[in-house]
Amino acid sequence: VQLQASGGGLVQPGGSLRLSCAASGFTLDDYAIGWFRQAPGKGREGVSCISSSAEGTGYADSVKGRFTISRDNAMNTVYLQMNSLQPEDTAVYYCARRLRSWCGSAWDLYRYWGQGTQVTVSS
Repeated sequence: VQLQASGGGLVQPGGSLRLSCAASGFTLDDYAIGWFRQAPGKGREGVSCISSSAEGTGYADSVKGRFTISRDNAMNTVYLQMNSLQPEDTAVYYCARRLRSWCGSAWDLYRYWGQGTQVTVSS
């Protein structure tokens, strides 16, 4: 099981980025996938989740209305479109596979974490 996050970079406040999470070694459409982030000196924070069928999604309050999660099971990839980025969004972003096909109400039951991708929002 492997997950690889990519698409990070340096962007100005108000800008956009699209992160990708490429999955291999398992059937992506059996599992919910989540995005998390960790800023320097802070704990890991759940950002967004998408169910296996993409019918269910969830977002942290801090990103609602700005971030959109999607998935393409045929391409074995989950995406996180991030708009209106702010300096407080600066963090390493990770994707992870949940042990269930649905997202749930808590950021738990995640296993198999990919290597992160750095997002820096700065002018």
